[in-house]
Amino acid sequence: MKKYILTFLSFVLFSFSALAHEEAVNIYAVPRDMPKREIVNELGKKIKLSSFKGNFVLLMVWSRNCVPCIKELDNINGFVNKTKDSNIKVIMLSPDNEWKTAEEQRNFVTRFKAPDLELYTDTDGKLTEDLGIFTSPHTVLINTSGQEIGRIRGAAEWDDDKVVEYIRNLKEQHG
Repeated sequence: MKKYILTFLSFVLFSFSALAHEEAVNIYAVPRDMPKREIVNELGKKIKLSSFKGNFVLLMVWSRNCVPCIKELDNINGFVNKTKDSNIKVIMLSPDNEWKTAEEQRNFVTRFKAPDLELYTDTDGKLTEDLGIFTSPHTVLINTSGQEIGRIRGAAEWDDDKVVEYIRNLKEQHG
């Protein structure tokens, strides 16, 4: 009887975990236009997201005060390295008020085994506000035309081969 209960609980927990993962991914039936706001790169240059057209973009909203965000930094770095020849661009976006300097931000991600990430800041949180994002981690999926095709809420094992393949398939299906 005890073995039956443990098996049942394991099944329920596994099912819930799989369901929660599926609910974390939201792909839209129709792509949405992105806000026109600018973000700031490590050199202090303001850049519009439209300048990344031609790339399939993962706009990853994160915070240095978010434990799941920090835990996934090295996985994201692995994802970047696995997809660097795939025309997939990862943009790490954090609030500008979390950093005194770009060097501080760079040192932070390097300390957490993520030296290859492209780092940007969101001035006064305006872009994330326009996108309706108030929690992190949160990933906005942007097609090669610069339109949002969906979102992923929460952390993921980004360098897992199944996740890499899933993102590559999204790119192929949605451009």
